[in-house]
Amino acid sequence: MSENQITIVITAFKSEEKIATCLESIDSKYKVIIIENSKNQFFKTEIEKKFPNVECIIAGENLGYAKGNNLGLSKVKSKYALILNPDAILDETTIKNFFITSKKIKNFAIIAPAIQENKNTKSKISSITEVESVKGFAIFLNLEEFKGTGFFDSNFFIYLEEIDLCNRLRKNNKKIFIDPSILIHHQGGSSHDEKYNFEMELSRNWHWMWSLFYYNKKNKGFALALILILPKFLSSFFKMILYLFILDRTKRLIYNQRMSGLFNAITGKPSWYRPKIY
Repeated sequence: MSENQITIVITAFKSEEKIATCLESIDSKYKVIIIENSKNQFFKTEIEKKFPNVECIIAGENLGYAKGNNLGLSKVKSKYALILNPDAILDETTIKNFFITSKKIKNFAIIAPAIQENKNTKSKISSITEVESVKGFAIFLNLEEFKGTGFFDSNFFIYLEEIDLCNRLRKNNKKIFIDPSILIHHQGGSSHDEKYNFEMELSRNWHWMWSLFYYNKKNKGFALALILILPKFLSSFFKMILYLFILDRTKRLIYNQRMSGLFNAITGKPSWYRPKIY
């Protein structure tokens, strides 16, 4: 039965309001593993009570997207896994169509939906298409194909970890597809609850710059990564100075975060920054 062949893995952080809508869109016959990147035992109790098909693992700390998903995937016993963001909503046909496609192309590593953002976006792709990479909010994994490559690089906290994974898969002659028949609605940038928006914005800016340099260094070498990132470094520096002079504290803090993320990446420091949310 298909329900025994798939496990859905969701990595969450302070997503109590968002994740309920996501879980309501998943048929209760499918097993779901949530990695909650906090110490919120109350969340685990409530979510498992409301959704009997859900196992919630409390990480005890903010592991980030890559390490959180790796933890979830290490618990999966089924043939396939679907990695899903907390702000993604499945269509009634989503999982059925994943399985239909998996039977058409048996040697795939990843299948992803062609509609990559919201309900009103129309895909330009009309049939199943092999691609170089996909967005990480919804990816269907054929776990047998990952035995030689592993999953996400846990040095990434968030951003570009799925692109890096796709690169490694293709280097190992693994195949990645998108399918326009698979519908998953994604809000984008809103996996957390709205009250945490500013702290998460600071975190996003820090980690985007850190991940951008780390990704380029890993795949293109330090010197080329430095050349590619220099315009962003200079832009962030001058904007930080500008907003300091015109007393725009919000934008100054954002560009300060960008500078900090880049500096830490260039100097070889890990992606240590965490949003100040408790």
